[in-house]
Amino acid sequence: MQQQPRRGEPEIDLEQIFNKIGDFLRGIGGRFGGRGVGDRGSDRAISTIALAILGLSLALWLATGVYQVSAGEKGVMRTFGEFTGTTDPGLHWHWPAPIGTRNVEDVEKIRSMELGFSVRGAITRAVNEEARMIAGDLNVVDVPLVVQYQIRDPVAFLFNVADPGEGAPNRSEDIAPDRPEGRTLKDATEAALRLVVGQRSIDDVLTTKKEEVERNTRELLQQILDSYGTLERRGTGIQITRVDLQEVKPPDEVRPAFSDVLRARQDKETAENEATAFEREIVPIAEGEAERILRDAEAFRAERVAKAEGEAGRFVAVLREYKKAQNVTRQRLYLEAMEEILPGINKFIVSPGAEGAIILNAGGQPVVPIPGVSSVPQPTVGP
Repeated sequence: MQQQPRRGEPEIDLEQIFNKIGDFLRGIGGRFGGRGVGDRGSDRAISTIALAILGLSLALWLATGVYQVSAGEKGVMRTFGEFTGTTDPGLHWHWPAPIGTRNVEDVEKIRSMELGFSVRGAITRAVNEEARMIAGDLNVVDVPLVVQYQIRDPVAFLFNVADPGEGAPNRSEDIAPDRPEGRTLKDATEAALRLVVGQRSIDDVLTTKKEEVERNTRELLQQILDSYGTLERRGTGIQITRVDLQEVKPPDEVRPAFSDVLRARQDKETAENEATAFEREIVPIAEGEAERILRDAEAFRAERVAKAEGEAGRFVAVLREYKKAQNVTRQRLYLEAMEEILPGINKFIVSPGAEGAIILNAGGQPVVPIPGVSSVPQPTVGP
């Protein structure tokens, strides 16, 4: 596992300190030596001062090993450059430099990285070489985005990836070398986004499926970051929490043509919406009219069937009686028919043996008198 310092810590050069102390003591010894060489009291005083200075220096050096880990942070310890463990929030001590080094990382802070543009204070600058991509339908589109992430595993974050820490001008903060949130995260994000955009049409990226593009990019980016590292400890220690596409737009050179396409698409959607509204209005009316016609047809059918069944029943009843007494039934049917026919027509009555005939109207009154005929015998109706 590669061990490298992460934060700039004041390193104490003991050799330099001892040299300065020696020079100081030699100066003091020279002054005392002027009084006489071999003064044992002076030698003991110099030794006492030297020991006191060394003890104080040692105490100050050991005191620099005290450090504080705040809530939401994680401490990572190294001794002689080798990882030795982690510490939780609280007050701790670890060997100071050059024996030991420590890194305190905030594991709850939400960090962000911009791709395709850079933000420096209130100034936003486009980075077209990062944002310009080719969609699956071979259209060119600018796709800037913002990646939000957290440090999930500080040990993997510090030791698994040797990041050059350069060539990331779009970061709002300076990224030190060997931190994978520099060039490593930016290159992985660009690779994931280009792969996702290259598999989709430009309409998916511009309008219809932006959320799906964001989700697929986040999942693919996390897979790439988790694939880095060593066999003992996988991943970069970075957890991607969110990927947000910014204003996706075609390049300035072809933007008017894309605007025309968007307007045509909007007109198409407007026409489809109007047609849908008309359909929703007219279909219930047509369905109601069809239902009314069906009900009328069913009522007519029921009426005709009932009437036909009644007539058939009446005919069957008459047939049954006819079979019982054919002559009587025939005579009765004849008389009933005459009762229905004769009242509504003019009648010619001819009396046997008479020289003429008389015509009666529908009410039975003569309409044409015949000479020589004083009366008209009335017909008798019998069974």
